[in-house]
Amino acid sequence: MKIAVTGGTGFIGSKLTSALTKEGHSVYILTRNPDNKPEQPSVTYIKWLSEGAKPEKELEGIDAIVNLAGESIGEGRWTEERKKRIKSSRIDATKEVISILEKLDKKPDVLVNASATGYYGNSLTETFTEESSPVERNFLSDVVIEWEKEAKKAQELGIRTVFTRFGIVLSKEEGALNRMLLPYKLFAGGPLGSGKQWFSWVHIDDVVGLILFSLKQKAAEGPINVTSPHPLQMNDFGKVVGDVLGRPHWLPAPSFALKMALGEMSTLVLDGQKVLPVKAEKLGYTYHFRDLKPALCDLLK
Repeated sequence: MKIAVTGGTGFIGSKLTSALTKEGHSVYILTRNPDNKPEQPSVTYIKWLSEGAKPEKELEGIDAIVNLAGESIGEGRWTEERKKRIKSSRIDATKEVISILEKLDKKPDVLVNASATGYYGNSLTETFTEESSPVERNFLSDVVIEWEKEAKKAQELGIRTVFTRFGIVLSKEEGALNRMLLPYKLFAGGPLGSGKQWFSWVHIDDVVGLILFSLKQKAAEGPINVTSPHPLQMNDFGKVVGDVLGRPHWLPAPSFALKMALGEMSTLVLDGQKVLPVKAEKLGYTYHFRDLKPALCDLLK
């Protein structure tokens, strides 16, 4: 297939691009600066979101598009300016994707649009599936709701549209895991906040796997929770981390300290949600890592 990818050089995008090219697909990465990118077999860089860019001219005939563009939510405090960038980077990129799709004479079969489990809001007691509605509105849920609303316009063009709602992605290169490991490596690991909040994690291999699955599985449509079938409460998550590293799990990090250190971004670790990938399992996706211990052993080996 010919597959366009936005955010194709980022954390998830680079892994996806590698997987796609290994399967023999041609990948067209949309980027603001195509000239300074390393050459890769079966990868073409196309300029977008820049003055004079007309990416639709080079994308005629694509079979699918994956939209992963958006500023990271986990790097740096959420100042008002940063929150604006987090939101606008996602909405503006998705608007541009829809604009490109509208201009193509032959529409692709599918749009896989990144999303997030932040859609559901936070709860200690609720269990969320793809059928669930948000239980509260906060910054992250507002971003995701508007993000998906924009991407949904692809459906009006007759394009199968999937919203991959990512949980907390575990990877040895980037993401939350390295920051969570540091206290354990210093023999100071322990529960974050109450320890009762749910942590809906997913191994990076299953993030890529579920995107590939969504591209190929014609019955995949609408939201798909990209999480492990076995989320854990934070205290139990930490115990597994300590076990895999051979370190104690004993020193709590109180909520007030995390709020002082991280500000509003502390919601990512203090306010959890139990999210289950009901649709992925019903459609027959086979997980690489269903349980945390083998996932961590793979990442930390």
